[in-house]
Amino acid sequence: MKYGVGIDVSKGKSTVAILSIEGEVIEMPFDINHDVEDLEKLDTKLQEFSKEDLKIVLEQTGTYHLPILTYLLDKGYCVIAENALKIKKYLDRSLRKAKTDKKDSLKLAEYACDNWYKLKANFIEEEKYKELKFLSRQYFSLNSMKVQQKVDFSDLTDMLFPGYYQLLEECNFIVGLKIFEKFSDPKIIRKKKLETFLNDVEKIAQKIGQKRAGRNLAIKVYELAKKSVPSCPSNSSTQLILNKRVVALINLIETTNEIIAKMNEIAKSMDEYKEVRNMKGVGDRLAPLLIAEIGDIRRFKNAGSLIAYAGIDSPPYQSGKYEATNRHISKRGNKYLRKTGFEVMQSIKSFCRVDCEVYDYIVKKEAEGKCKKSAKIAGLNKFLRQYYGILKKKYIELGTW
Repeated sequence: MKYGVGIDVSKGKSTVAILSIEGEVIEMPFDINHDVEDLEKLDTKLQEFSKEDLKIVLEQTGTYHLPILTYLLDKGYCVIAENALKIKKYLDRSLRKAKTDKKDSLKLAEYACDNWYKLKANFIEEEKYKELKFLSRQYFSLNSMKVQQKVDFSDLTDMLFPGYYQLLEECNFIVGLKIFEKFSDPKIIRKKKLETFLNDVEKIAQKIGQKRAGRNLAIKVYELAKKSVPSCPSNSSTQLILNKRVVALINLIETTNEIIAKMNEIAKSMDEYKEVRNMKGVGDRLAPLLIAEIGDIRRFKNAGSLIAYAGIDSPPYQSGKYEATNRHISKRGNKYLRKTGFEVMQSIKSFCRVDCEVYDYIVKKEAEGKCKKSAKIAGLNKFLRQYYGILKKKYIELGTW
């Protein structure tokens, strides 16, 4: 006899129900906490059945489902963490919209029974992939905060020193923050001689090892100070906010850089790093992010599965004599992979114009009338097919496919 186990996951607790494939309720819904004691009780109850006859279904719920998923996978059970939208569509098929944890756990068990022969157990990834993915998500979270901090800092400079933010580039950004922290009022700079101001800036830049960048920026700042008209007076209040903004922004920049450095350190010890790094448009920052978000390529049955995972597939739509020919991408996939992939396309479009199939493909799509964004998405589709093919060949050569 086959059995389906449905687990409705909540924060810190779950509701479990067990059905036979014939629809008989074997175990009425019961609650467990995500602690060692309750998880061991669940394991004891599941041991009453053969592991080959059990399929456990739970819903992907951000991070809430991870403790119970990890525990059951380690115990060797066939566990399927299904897409939340897919589960919602299944749960909503009833005419009556009653919703409780107990009812949901029974429906999840029913889902396991209905789809018994289609469900495949979650792929257990190596520890390195898990660590990379954890660092990747922290990077994206902190990077979004960094972008917001830059926007706020730009607004602040427009009030205190108009035009200052436009002088900053990636190579001089931190030294520019330090200079602005000390010389946020153009009037103070105008009172100084150029050589005196340059010496003051060199002392600041020397502390962070950017003496040359500091001097070049200082000359531009000095010229800007002569014509800049602030709209907000420099006082203790603005200085307080300014100091906090600068400290927060520098911390975020340093933290994101450290995360990428750590990800590179981990990724370099993996089989696929060299091949991914050598692909056009993929640099030291994007290579570990790609590996982290795609994970082990061997879990995808073909390149189409990888494209669907990224959410850039265009599912067909046909009814009767009508067949849609201009379809949008589904966007039902890994948004972080889409973001990283789009950055790769921007890099290819800007810097990889020679001997690059993806660049030629993007240009071809633009010539066909597609907008630049759509052409890049088409290029990403081709890039992911190449990514899959290159790594599949690598693993076949290693005998690990």
